Amino acid sequence: MAQINKKCYVYLNGRIIGYVADGETFVKEIRNGRRTGIVSGEVNIVYLPRLNAVHVNTDAGRVRKPYVVVENGVSKLTSDMVEKLNNKEVDFNYLLRRGVIEYLDVEEEENSAVAMSEKDITQATTHLEFDLTSIFGFTVNTVPFPEYNSAPRIGMGASFSKQSEGLYQTNFNRRFDSRGYILYYPQVPIVNTSVYRTSGIASHPSGQNFIVALSSYYGYNMQDAVVLNKGAVDRGLGRSMFYKIYSDEERRYPGGQRDVFKIPAATAEGYLGEHAYAKLSEDGIIEPEMSADEGDVLIGKMAPPRFLEESIGAGGLEEKRRDDSTYLKPGESGIIDEVVLTESPSATKIVKVRVRSLRVPENGDKFASRHGQKGVVALVVPQEDMPFSENGIVPDLILNPHSIPSRLTFGHLLEELAGKAGALSGKMADGTAFTGKSDERISEYGKLLKEHGFGEFGTEQMYDGITGEPFHANIFVGVAYYNRLYHMVSNKLQVRARGPVQILTHQPTEGKSRQGGLRFGEMERDVLVGYGASLLLKERLLEQSDMAPVLVCNKCGNIGYHDYIKRVDVCPICGGSDLQEVKMSYAFKLLIDEIKSIHIFPRIRLKS
Repeated sequence: MAQINKKCYVYLNGRIIGYVADGETFVKEIRNGRRTGIVSGEVNIVYLPRLNAVHVNTDAGRVRKPYVVVENGVSKLTSDMVEKLNNKEVDFNYLLRRGVIEYLDVEEEENSAVAMSEKDITQATTHLEFDLTSIFGFTVNTVPFPEYNSAPRIGMGASFSKQSEGLYQTNFNRRFDSRGYILYYPQVPIVNTSVYRTSGIASHPSGQNFIVALSSYYGYNMQDAVVLNKGAVDRGLGRSMFYKIYSDEERRYPGGQRDVFKIPAATAEGYLGEHAYAKLSEDGIIEPEMSADEGDVLIGKMAPPRFLEESIGAGGLEEKRRDDSTYLKPGESGIIDEVVLTESPSATKIVKVRVRSLRVPENGDKFASRHGQKGVVALVVPQEDMPFSENGIVPDLILNPHSIPSRLTFGHLLEELAGKAGALSGKMADGTAFTGKSDERISEYGKLLKEHGFGEFGTEQMYDGITGEPFHANIFVGVAYYNRLYHMVSNKLQVRARGPVQILTHQPTEGKSRQGGLRFGEMERDVLVGYGASLLLKERLLEQSDMAPVLVCNKCGNIGYHDYIKRVDVCPICGGSDLQEVKMSYAFKLLIDEIKSIHIFPRIRLKS
């Protein structure tokens, strides 16, 4: 292949620093220096023959991965070293310093021939993969049997692990994090991986082992919906606690004014009425273990007026104060868990109130297995109506079987099988990636199931809980580890008939926290256009939004106003009084005003 450059330039982090006679020999020397400790192990170097260039990388934030060094077709990691590692006589860094293991970045991998196992090593091999699972990150390595799933599903499973409720800290009841979700009865998965066991994450579990049946249930678990057993939910399945923090501070202002925590006086501006402050104690702060509903004040606070002109009241003696209390947001309720009083670095008083509320799984809550099989609860069924096996086992969750084949998440099926075998034998099952072939694993679990009197492939004869009749087909039942995700319907549910509007556009505010409108978007508009429901469209997008009656001059097309003293309509440009009321969107009137501000005069032409 023709070389692009005659000289072999050396680039350090992308900048040319010189050139060498022979790039390949130079790179070999640097690598030997790195392995003997003369050159830093953080340096990566690569020779690109097509460009005839050497790239040296030392910049921070590169992704690097450890490999065992292979020289002359022999791995430098000997059995003696492995034994010393197991006996903890030496550690990983010892191997790094001795040049047995080195880190490669994505560029240096271009010059490497990596063998997957010792038997694959040839004379051309430069490195050996010391653990096949090291191609995955931490979260992916907690997914069991990932090599049997399609790649996007593994990524989804890993991201669901991050969204799961569990035991994020063992001192959660002493912490004041802005929000926290604690699962009531977290469990360690029956099927786990080597990374799960060695990382110590088992002390912070984030899910529960569910008995899962793959079946439809009267059309309730169509697509990704799942059906839960009410008996299991009543016994604590998926139950969690939600903690939320409300805090406030006595701020100081220029001019010696400051906030004060106390029950606001009835004369204060913005006073919410006596009932809102009923739960506060004398110091203006709510007490622990009291129940609170939306709108209840948690921290009473009086603040000075926003503008200096307002500071003197009507009598000219007392200072005018305003209510600046902290209250429970709309749609929320709970019990006051703990109240803490502390000081800021500038010695002002801070109050933090932690509110807890119980979250029992209900319709609309989200559950997911570690294989990216997410589902929303569509029905919580009384236990007596759930399908049951000959032994009287009732599944906790019914998953639609159609959600497996098209997504290629066969790891989910393997986990159910391994989980069932593990539950019966009382042993943990290993689901680490690339350990054993699937047919060997299936026959191993099948043998265990047979010993306990079950079908070899995890299928069972089930009976309909409503009619009592046996199902015609055997149903696959196993144990899978499910996470309850923090996307709960109680946090997202909002209903509104009317609400506040923005001052600028007169349109409803945006967002649940501001009691905003429910957006009727472009696509929803298209539906009404398609149906020809023009009056409904007008109602949604004009009358229920920002309709404003505007006076328009018939003569010059300008927007006028009504003079209430002379009781006459006036056009400010031509002075005429021949104006007509036109209903238009306030946002359009605002647009016209903004166009006028850049010295363009838009006219509104009225037809007779």
